[in-house]
Amino acid sequence: MTQHSSDKAVNGALKDAQVAINAATTRDRGRLLALLGRWRRAPGDAAAREAFETRLQTSIRQRETRAAQLPRAEVDPVLPIAGKAEEIVALIRAHQVVVVAGETGSGKTTQLPKLCLAAGRGAAGLIGCTQPRRIAARTVAKRVAEELQVPSGGVVGYQVRFNDNVSDATAIKFMTDGILLAEIASDRWLSAYDTIIVDEAHERSLNIDFLLGYLKQLLARRPDLKLIVTSATIDTARFAEHFDGAPVVDVEGRGFPVDVRYRPLEGEGEESGERSVLDGIVSVCDEIMQIRGTGDTLIFLPGEREIRDAHQALERRKYRHTEVLPLYARLSAKDQDRVFNPGPQRRIVLATNVAETSLTVPRIHYVVDPGLARVKRYSPRQKLDRLHIEPVSQASADQRKGRCGRIAPGTCFRVFSEADFASRPAYTDPEIRRASLSGVILRMLSLGLGDIESFPFVEPPDPRAVADGWQQLAELGAIDG
Repeated sequence: MTQHSSDKAVNGALKDAQVAINAATTRDRGRLLALLGRWRRAPGDAAAREAFETRLQTSIRQRETRAAQLPRAEVDPVLPIAGKAEEIVALIRAHQVVVVAGETGSGKTTQLPKLCLAAGRGAAGLIGCTQPRRIAARTVAKRVAEELQVPSGGVVGYQVRFNDNVSDATAIKFMTDGILLAEIASDRWLSAYDTIIVDEAHERSLNIDFLLGYLKQLLARRPDLKLIVTSATIDTARFAEHFDGAPVVDVEGRGFPVDVRYRPLEGEGEESGERSVLDGIVSVCDEIMQIRGTGDTLIFLPGEREIRDAHQALERRKYRHTEVLPLYARLSAKDQDRVFNPGPQRRIVLATNVAETSLTVPRIHYVVDPGLARVKRYSPRQKLDRLHIEPVSQASADQRKGRCGRIAPGTCFRVFSEADFASRPAYTDPEIRRASLSGVILRMLSLGLGDIESFPFVEPPDPRAVADGWQQLAELGAIDG
């Protein structure tokens, strides 16, 4: 064999090796690329070639074993997303980023991970599904495990703060967006994952905006990684544009009609404030209890203190065969599970906005919405974050309304006027527009996300707020230079 033909054979082997890496696990991809680089620098080094090929074959076998153990994924035919299942699977295979806009009750949260399995994902690495709240990550993981008929902590697991229920066999991992963000600090390539689903992106928390910006940068360096951005009330054009014209799939919600009834408070104002809202809620509950039927009621409240006040007020009403249950993030897992496993009695569930998305509280026929939420806003004058109770956006109010149209026709009682609803903003302000940017800058520096000015946010913050953030950090001595 001539030198020319020998070089040609080596170059051909190197090209084949580059392609073969796609059949390995995502965890091994970085190591394999490093070994390939070593072999490429010394094409005649037999030891370098052998090290690469040995590692490659081991990784391919691990992926094949993992693929053989994955369960068969079948979409629940009752859910609206089933009608778009084939289209979504085809888009996942053909595109790196897919935006799914699904109305409340469409089944996107539980069915999308299964559609990823159907598209061949989950064998090379984990399908990571982020949720804004711990309670949602835990309950959705258990629901998906039940549907796939596998034990929780096996093929389907979850990780939240203080609780890790993931094993080597896990293919679908539910977690809070904060957990995935923390993983970036120790693994810049997110090499454990072959697919990431960012659910409830419309909430636009700082964690979600950080993730969407970082993933935009990472996708260019990891062509094997797939991203699905999903939400119920999503600004699809903005998200699609952020990811360079990603395809958008619209999924309709469950088709049960919801009757909206407005019960505005009399004498609203600073003097009556919170007490009037509570009186309005009790009055609506009295009205619901006179309706025949066994449907449960879900009441949205701004925080734990308001839940306690409402709990005491409703217990004093002594409704027959009715139990009053709280639901909020800090509640113990045992008490949370009571809400998701209804007994024979009629129930009134008092929840913060944890029940607004992802979670489906079973058997809800009525929603009572005072239209309020506790929102953190930064005051530039006082240099402090303040938690205000303020009206929710139209999108959030519609999310809450959709909670009672899941299993049968429902009724939503809004404890405010129709004119008040019409005057509200369409979407909730992104957290980056109302947060202290000094904390945002410091967090970005600690996570190694780079400068806030050049980071690809979906909506960049105001330059004046950025300058104020840098100045505050300099005054505190938190940064040098």
